[in-house]
Amino acid sequence: MKLNRIALSLVLALCATLAATGCKSKHTIPVTNVPHPAMTGPATPENFNTRPINPSDNTPTVTPTPPQYTGGPIDTSTNWDPRQMIQDKEKLAAYTVHFKYDSAVVEDTEQADVAAVAEALKSNGDAKLLIEGHCDERGTEEYNRSLGERRALALREALAKAEVTADRIRTISYGKDQPVDPGHDEAAWAKNRRGVFIWCTPKPAVQ
Repeated sequence: MKLNRIALSLVLALCATLAATGCKSKHTIPVTNVPHPAMTGPATPENFNTRPINPSDNTPTVTPTPPQYTGGPIDTSTNWDPRQMIQDKEKLAAYTVHFKYDSAVVEDTEQADVAAVAEALKSNGDAKLLIEGHCDERGTEEYNRSLGERRALALREALAKAEVTADRIRTISYGKDQPVDPGHDEAAWAKNRRGVFIWCTPKPAVQ
């Protein structure tokens, strides 16, 4: 029993000595306080995971003033420009064609006017024709421009059937922008749903 107590005392003393001096393994790697790479260096956009600022982003943006709308695109299937010719809006005013609501069909009742315009063109080989398509105020601006274009094209097709060559005709749509009657009832709307013929002749040569 006495020998066992002595052995136990020696073991306890040895453990205490080891605890006091520390027990380091030759494989232990010292730990140093190394900052994370992402947080070193200057405060750059990359360190904060943000997109670099482009200096051009600070350039003032100039918004051009949109041009005033003066009708839809002029048909470019022919090689003459009505804006470069003399336009007579009165010569064929009596032959204005009218359309039913939301329609681009040239009615039978309007065929006599189309025939009269065709005869006038065939009797004057130098003249050209600009056809304007118009609508009443109902419907969106975009829709009415499209409808006005269909009406003008329908009149061009009707003139082609009357043997007027397509290269003498150009079309343009004004949608609901140019009402002939400013009223807001069916009587006014019926007048505004129309196709207008503009007589175009060459300008005199500059001497």
